[in-house]
Amino acid sequence: MSRCLILARTRHSEGAVTVPRDFAESAGRRSDLVIGREESFGAAREQLARGGSVLLHGPAGIGKSTVLRTLAAEYARTSHTVLRCSATESESHLPFLALADLLGLVLDDVSQTLPAAQRTALESALTGRGESTLQRDGLALRLAVLSALRALAAAGPVLVVADDLQWLDPASAELLGFAARRLGETPVRLLCAVRTEGPETEDAAYDRHLRASPPDTRAVRLGPLTRAQVATLLGERGYAGLHRATVRDIHRTSGGNPLFALELGRALAESPAAPRPGEPLPVPTSLRALVLSRLEMLSDEARRTLLVASTGARPTPALLRAAGRDNADAETAQAAALGLLATDPEGPTVRFAHPLISAALYAEAPAPERRAAHAALSTAASDPIERARHLALATTGTDPEVAARLAEAASLARDRGAPSVAASLGLLAARHTPADSAPGPDERRLAAAEDAITAGEQDLARDIAREVLTRTTAPGERVRAWMVVIEAAGQAIGEVDAVFPQALADAGDDPRLLAQVHYQLAWRSLVVQGDFAQGREEAAHAARLAARAADRRTELLALAFQAQCETLMGHPDAPATIGRALAEPQDPRVACHHNGAGSSRFRWLVMSDRLAEARTTVTTLLREVRRRGMAESEVHYLRFLAETELHSGHCGRALELSRESLTLARDAGIGEGAGAMQAALAEAAGGDPDRALELAREAVRRTEEDGDAVYLSRALAALGHANLVAGDAAAAVRALRRVRELEAGAGITDPARGRWQGDLAEALVRTGEPAEAMDVIEVSRAHALRLGRGSVLAVLDRAEALVRAGRGEHRAAVARLTSARERLAGLGYGLEEARAAFALAELHAERPGRAPGAASYDEATRLFRRCRALPWLRQVEVAVAARTAGPSPAPAATPDGLAQLAPMERQVAALVMEGATNREIAARLFVSVKTVEATLTRVYRKLGIRSRVDLVRLAAGGRTD
Repeated sequence: MSRCLILARTRHSEGAVTVPRDFAESAGRRSDLVIGREESFGAAREQLARGGSVLLHGPAGIGKSTVLRTLAAEYARTSHTVLRCSATESESHLPFLALADLLGLVLDDVSQTLPAAQRTALESALTGRGESTLQRDGLALRLAVLSALRALAAAGPVLVVADDLQWLDPASAELLGFAARRLGETPVRLLCAVRTEGPETEDAAYDRHLRASPPDTRAVRLGPLTRAQVATLLGERGYAGLHRATVRDIHRTSGGNPLFALELGRALAESPAAPRPGEPLPVPTSLRALVLSRLEMLSDEARRTLLVASTGARPTPALLRAAGRDNADAETAQAAALGLLATDPEGPTVRFAHPLISAALYAEAPAPERRAAHAALSTAASDPIERARHLALATTGTDPEVAARLAEAASLARDRGAPSVAASLGLLAARHTPADSAPGPDERRLAAAEDAITAGEQDLARDIAREVLTRTTAPGERVRAWMVVIEAAGQAIGEVDAVFPQALADAGDDPRLLAQVHYQLAWRSLVVQGDFAQGREEAAHAARLAARAADRRTELLALAFQAQCETLMGHPDAPATIGRALAEPQDPRVACHHNGAGSSRFRWLVMSDRLAEARTTVTTLLREVRRRGMAESEVHYLRFLAETELHSGHCGRALELSRESLTLARDAGIGEGAGAMQAALAEAAGGDPDRALELAREAVRRTEEDGDAVYLSRALAALGHANLVAGDAAAAVRALRRVRELEAGAGITDPARGRWQGDLAEALVRTGEPAEAMDVIEVSRAHALRLGRGSVLAVLDRAEALVRAGRGEHRAAVARLTSARERLAGLGYGLEEARAAFALAELHAERPGRAPGAASYDEATRLFRRCRALPWLRQVEVAVAARTAGPSPAPAATPDGLAQLAPMERQVAALVMEGATNREIAARLFVSVKTVEATLTRVYRKLGIRSRVDLVRLAAGGRTD
């Protein structure tokens, strides 16, 4: 029976950036999920699972205790005894206190096993009787602790859980370290956490504690969360619905510290109104007390100097002096000595030790002092954007001159590629614009909303637009606001269906306004209804209306959309429409937009097998949108470039790009379904098949939730491909049949759109349905011949070769595979060429009378290795092993046997039979230990067994019961 000893001790500490008990515990109660710690948590779990010890380290509030508690709860179930202590700063002077926490309740269980001298010394130390000291009873005490742990371990595994090692009393720390270093093979694991305040002291701090830990202890650092992880954390704790710009501010202010982020989120939730642009986040009293205590040691003048520094974007001593802080050098040196500022060896910037110090200092200052600081910087700052911002924040009420300067600054920020800054400045301009001005405040708000869309801050844009709609009656402003609402919906355009009748009513008979509405109706036809023909007609109508109104921007967008539809439909007018969309005059922002003509041309190039031109085109577009700060377009173009690299057989590069695109998509909440779809394809080609399946399922789920008919078929195609690579042909058939139905219903006839037809035919061959496979091949081939899709034709020939091989037409199958491989190589489709070479090797290996061997697979191996196609390389290894190993007794021992396993599962099973550990298997197969564990779980389930021993017995033809 397990014994679990839990002592909850009071937390209280003093000094800067420390965590009082009530503060830490409230966050702890909310923290039942370990968010953003997958890698660190996995490393610690792996270490503990193999019997090792773990030392977690990081700054206050970073989540060490959360991870510690979660791991302790998990591994307490497999431990006979759990010993716990949680030290505090206020009690760190009391000798043997932590030792009493650890061993006090088990003293009676172990004392009789100890020699008399050790027993006496330990009892004296734990009870306080006899005034035991390390100086007097040092050796006896050290040996007593070691003997006690060994005695407990004799009854079963022991887990020692110690939080806040930095506050351990020195005597307990010395005794625990002495025992830990000498435990050897004794089944005692230590799970500890220690605070390390910053990079300057971090290495020394945890190194000291490592030296007092068992030799095999693994140090696991917990670093700051990313912005996406902070957003997830806030959402899980009930602070969902915050603007992405606000989450960005929380992430920046908290420095990625989860505890600080949660407190900032709580303060925002409790605040009666959200902060306006330029205003600080509400910093709660709990956090202010943590970081501002040392300010009391500064003079008033030094504090004002720090306030100016907290107000500036990139404060330097020179800027502070220009802003009237004559003694800035001495005052910042004093602040640095108190730990409020960090020394920056690489530049003169005045940098706060933590962003929260700056935020709290600004929030604490009275409003007149803040305005004075901004007024000083409005003349001292060298950048015109900074000067305008400070002028606005130093000014109260409306002022047309200030508003005009802010609007000019917003335009400059837009040109610099900083649309988020432009949106913030635009809102400040609207606040200072008198109601009777031209342009008016609502027009400036809408410009800010459009900048927010460009920056990927759709939620902010939507809220601005809806605020304008509550006031304005001007048709132009209302339609413009409706367009922002629709744009902000992204792929979930079906959620704003009610907007379209209102927008049409506001547009009246104005061709310029009607063109904008019909352009969005084209998107609705495509995304919601999946009707490419209707979408094409709406886009053409919008282009004609825009041309009549001389609205070249909307005309170009509509023509680009029409071209996209025609390309995907296989319409013969596609090249001509692309030409019209590329004709002068051009709008520079539309030209590089992901819905512009450049994007349409890229799609046409990819589908026409002009991969080199496609790569050049999308690389140029990506460079331009990055320069302009167009966040949504950057997400799309990264995905497009990943697609191009994948077609070219550059699997490693495709994997990097797709992961980058997905990370940006998650961070901004833009195109996550499409990002997961492309990442799934890249993982299936060059990464982890299990991860590919996970991402593909996510893509399907997201597109179904959004009602996105455009990307649903693409997501299902990715799911079908991932299942095929994972060895589940039946699941691949189910997914890809749905793709076939969806694309037929949508009027998509170009097989180069999703390139799923070859996968479906191959999966059908594997499931014993060659007739349907040939139907897929023949229908797709007719369209590919009509449109001149050479790579699609070659892939279809590869699939037909498999059908012919199944019929025994070996010579014809070899001829088709050889031809397909040569054509794919000529077109630059490296991965598809390698797949053809693999199929050819399989065909040769199965030829009657041919001796089994690995030589026929050499070319496929070479090509897959060139592509860095790791999942496919593993399939070749499995095939070679099956051909060269000779007959195996395992299938004979059980009718289904190992033959029922997918290739990855068979390979993992084979390595288990060789005696490899999960870590060794993961290293050899280039996957994670978690993937190996999940694969083994499936193997056990499929074979009806429970353990590695059963697997070995099964392979040897033995019984498993």
